[in-house]
Amino acid sequence: MSQPKLPAPGPGRSRQTQIFVDGLGGARPLVPVDPGRLEKAVRRKLDAPAYAYLAGGAGTERTMRANLDAFADVKLLPRRLRGSASRDLSVDLFGHSYPAPVLLAPLGVLELAHAQADLAVGRAAASLSVPFVFSSQASEPMEQVASIMGDAPRWFQLYWGTDEEVTRSFVRRAGACGAQAIVLTLDTTLLGWRPRDLDLGNLPFLRGQGLAQYLTDLHFRSRLDSVQLPAATPRPSPALLRTAASLAAHGRKFGLSLGQMRAAAAHFTASYTRPDLQWDDLSRLRGWTDLPILLKGVLHPDDAREAARRGMDGIVVSNHGGRQIDGEVGSLTALPRVVEAAGELPVLLDSGIRSGPDVAKALALGARAVLLGRPYAYGLALAGEAGVTEVIRNVVAEFDLTLGLLGAHSARELGPEFLA
Repeated sequence: MSQPKLPAPGPGRSRQTQIFVDGLGGARPLVPVDPGRLEKAVRRKLDAPAYAYLAGGAGTERTMRANLDAFADVKLLPRRLRGSASRDLSVDLFGHSYPAPVLLAPLGVLELAHAQADLAVGRAAASLSVPFVFSSQASEPMEQVASIMGDAPRWFQLYWGTDEEVTRSFVRRAGACGAQAIVLTLDTTLLGWRPRDLDLGNLPFLRGQGLAQYLTDLHFRSRLDSVQLPAATPRPSPALLRTAASLAAHGRKFGLSLGQMRAAAAHFTASYTRPDLQWDDLSRLRGWTDLPILLKGVLHPDDAREAARRGMDGIVVSNHGGRQIDGEVGSLTALPRVVEAAGELPVLLDSGIRSGPDVAKALALGARAVLLGRPYAYGLALAGEAGVTEVIRNVVAEFDLTLGLLGAHSARELGPEFLA
């Protein structure tokens, strides 16, 4: 008699088993599996300015804590004897199927974490077919990251600046390099008050960091000769000399002189945000692209209803990882009301995702997928591409195990019945 065919172990069991088997020989994971230990390891590795920018939030960072507290307050309620030996983690969004309901959030200035920056993240995401949302504030141009990702999925996050030709150019470039969606960030029309960065007097863009999309854009570069710069300091300090060295290094990388780099930093800081952006502007964005448009930063249900009325394609519930307003509502707390107001629009969740159960809670409350942010940047800082890969695999593996332990057969099945 033939033996019954056992179901495939799934990514959760496979990852878990690999770690334990490797441990028999004394090997440990490249990056800590525990989210708290992961952040502590990064704090020890990075210098103060880099860690402050990647890990910090607005004001007293109450919003960052609210994001984590919101997940702690939601309790999962498992069902038993459901026969969920194998699980389907896949999710369909805008005509594309992805292997898990996890995307990599757009994070700027990844060169602070690792020299390979967005290239390492792109390779890691492509190896797992996880969509990578390219940032407007990337350290490597979108075309180069897209080229190393091959056919793997990517989206593009857009900041709508006051230089509209540059904004339009970004949208065109994103479409040309294979982006499957445009994610317009709404919550950063002004830069939030971030004490960690302010205490260090550090804004990386002034040093030429995180400007790759701009420095490779023909419209942006055409503005540089007309930028008025302040008079040079007669006796520059060591700090100014270090800034000049950073600008010069980025200039060499992108074929610009030191003077042009100074002009680029000045023009960027003067034009990258647009505080007067309004709902009526969205019609112009719709005219620039046929790609799905998602609005990122929605927390109020009335904004979700307006997004649907304006013909947007999706919503990302987000408070920018707690980096914009101190004392904002946690993203997960806002999620159910936004989902209800959004109607048929797909709703994704960003801000506060640290683990597989967090993914399950977000989906049970109505999100179609989540965006993973700081954890993958921490993996990048500790072990480059391999560190990013491990962080993604760990979150997806724990999500898979959580589904099985909840008695769910698929990610699509999650709903309020799995919540206490």
